[in-house]
Amino acid sequence: MALESICGVSRWPFMRRFDHVQTEWQLEQLRDGTSNFENPYALMAPPFENPALNLCKIVDHCGIQMDFAHGTTTLGFKYQGGVVLCADSRATSGQYIGSQTMKKIVELNDYMLGTLAGGAADCVYWDRVLARDCRLHELRFKRRMSVDAAARMIVNISAEYKGMGLVMGMMLAGYDDEGPKLIYVDSEGVRCHGNVFSVGSGSPYALGVLDTGHRYMMTDQEAYDLARRAIYHATSKDAYSGGIVRLYHINAQGWRNISNTDCSELHDVYCKDDNSCDSACTSGGCHNELPCSSGSQRPKVLPENDVLAQVAAVTQE
Repeated sequence: MALESICGVSRWPFMRRFDHVQTEWQLEQLRDGTSNFENPYALMAPPFENPALNLCKIVDHCGIQMDFAHGTTTLGFKYQGGVVLCADSRATSGQYIGSQTMKKIVELNDYMLGTLAGGAADCVYWDRVLARDCRLHELRFKRRMSVDAAARMIVNISAEYKGMGLVMGMMLAGYDDEGPKLIYVDSEGVRCHGNVFSVGSGSPYALGVLDTGHRYMMTDQEAYDLARRAIYHATSKDAYSGGIVRLYHINAQGWRNISNTDCSELHDVYCKDDNSCDSACTSGGCHNELPCSSGSQRPKVLPENDVLAQVAAVTQE
């Protein structure tokens, strides 16, 4: 056997084992399926055209019940103290709650964070790739990657895999040489800067709170309270959002994890505040300048004398 190996006889076709061809084919398939281990940008595509459209047809033809519906609530906004990111932790697949502890805010480096919304596998994988590239950028160029460069990288990935079923909506927040940054990117190739963003199925409810309560000249505690309140109202009205509310703050010193609070604890706080505000507004004694809660968003009841005075002024004009 040693002489055969030295002479190369064992490599002749008639000297191979009967299962050698099958083993080679399996190894080739394994190499193709794990090509992203060497190059994380080279993913194995589905073996049919237009996966986003044809996968649903194949699933219906096979009679397999697969529900790709998903939901979440993430938000971010800028103010005088930097950038605040807040998100829930519930991961769902249709009506099924897969996890209550999903971490939807990812630490990319000491000065940049990313949020997850959409397909959990897509967002987690590309956030890990982005974190890897951020670290390599620091080692190669001896400086941190800018938030704009990170957003451009995700947009290029989205353009490369557009139409292949990639579902991803992310916010990138950080602090670089140009100051605080907040950028929204998604799987359709959209990239835009802004001061207030909310992504996910509960975003309409969160934006309703942010639109009425957000202002640039806020203190840190006011910003924290606004972010928690917005996520709480989203979780109370959106069945696909819930779990733990995680809050992060980014400034010139880097990011900090401010709190991780369960939604039930926030309910005990904000529901009590809303009830007290309801009674105050009903009696005409509500003087909140920043209507952040559902109770304080109701119109103020004017005393009868003030109403009569306004009506008289209009009629005289």
